[in-house]
Amino acid sequence: MSNTIHPTAIVSPAAQLGENNQIGPFVVIEDDVQLGNGNSLLAGVVLKKGTRLGDDNTIHEYTVLGGLPQDLGFREMPSYVEIGNKNVIREYVSINRASQEEAATRLGDNNYLMTQVHLGHDCELADNVIVAPGSGLGGFVHVAERAFISGGVMVHQFVHIGTLAMVGGNAKITRNVLPYMITDGVPAEVRGLNLVGLRRAGFQREEMRELKQAYQLIHRSGLPLEEILNRLQEAPGGYSRHLAEFIAGSARGFHRESR
Repeated sequence: MSNTIHPTAIVSPAAQLGENNQIGPFVVIEDDVQLGNGNSLLAGVVLKKGTRLGDDNTIHEYTVLGGLPQDLGFREMPSYVEIGNKNVIREYVSINRASQEEAATRLGDNNYLMTQVHLGHDCELADNVIVAPGSGLGGFVHVAERAFISGGVMVHQFVHIGTLAMVGGNAKITRNVLPYMITDGVPAEVRGLNLVGLRRAGFQREEMRELKQAYQLIHRSGLPLEEILNRLQEAPGGYSRHLAEFIAGSARGFHRESR
């Protein structure tokens, strides 16, 4: 099936378009853009050069994908924004292309970015991530599967946000955010397990018990970090080992419970 292109849209002849895309009024698609199949681009969307869009994405009004990285040291070079499949990107979202040569800012599949979200250069979001209105992610931020970032959150560059983490509204995130937990506040601190998110993800009673024990060990045992990591690694469940690996890889440190 051919594409439907509004007469006011500006589509570069050098862009590569798949099939069955709906391109709305005043959309701009520049050179070196690759568009898959079944995408819907609503009014005023801009796809800058280096943007790669998969299939069945819905991009709402006045979103800009592939803008120059907001990095004072950036010099023009080939870099990209790569977006997977079945994402919903709402109004006025901006996603900058990577700041490194031949690198990409990446968004996986089935993500939902609400209005006025900003993803900085070289960010990587996995699958099924939700980011609420007005949140901003600095450069090189990584967000793992099924994380939830509430509205108005500001995330410092190079931060990693773990699987099924929840970040509370208007939080100031300067360190890594532990998987499976709620992190909130200014300055941010861990507030407990993300129990609602875990239940919705289908976690069973034994898995929840394992995470509760890991939480107590990390935040309330008073043990040195090396001993905590050893005990997490020795625990029988995979979620404890995942937490150990995440913490061990947190060169920036991680947000903790304040007691």
